[in-house]
Amino acid sequence: MTMRKWGRAGYRIAPKCFFTALPTHRLPEWWPSWEGETLVIVASGPSAGGVPIEMARGRAKVIAINNSWELAPWADILFACDAKWWDRHQGCPDFEGLKLCIEKPACKRWGVGHVTCMKPDDRFFHEPKGTVGWGGNSGFHCLNLGVQFGVKRILLVGYDMHIKNGLHWHGSHLSGLNNPTAGNAERWRKSLDAAHKEIAKTGVEVLNCSPISALQKYPKAVFEDVI
Repeated sequence: MTMRKWGRAGYRIAPKCFFTALPTHRLPEWWPSWEGETLVIVASGPSAGGVPIEMARGRAKVIAINNSWELAPWADILFACDAKWWDRHQGCPDFEGLKLCIEKPACKRWGVGHVTCMKPDDRFFHEPKGTVGWGGNSGFHCLNLGVQFGVKRILLVGYDMHIKNGLHWHGSHLSGLNNPTAGNAERWRKSLDAAHKEIAKTGVEVLNCSPISALQKYPKAVFEDVI
């Protein structure tokens, strides 16, 4: 039984309450409803240039990373984690879909939706929605978001994770932007492969449609066969 104490003025003092109201996390205003969909994520590895991305139009949701929006100008989302990319491309005015970035200054300058990134934490985040792990690259961020969006299947395009065949399908980035080194690519591979255990818990199927990819934890597939 909880005993009530008496204060000096004769009033009863209620026992302390140890329950604290937890803050509610609201979804970002830009949050899409993609439950049960197939998602294609188009990264910038050289292999992406040979994939018939047009086949995904009307069949799947599409996220294009950086310059890969040029392969799918009709994509649902353009994602670029680096503020310098948005600055160099002046906010990419020709892209008409949703634009996302992890750097708030770029989001404010160019009217881009903000994704919270837990840099330098490489863990794969399930909650809160709209918060992703670092992983060192946009490909990790988009995969993390895709799982949070509730899709049932994700097709990875251009996730080569090495530079043996070149830097990107479009060549080097423009002056002032970073280009990957072999060390960068290997670091990205490790973070993406490490995420497969967390993704497996959700039941989301992830297929790797890069025939030259160095990723080890995601089954390879031919894009034309699985889209």
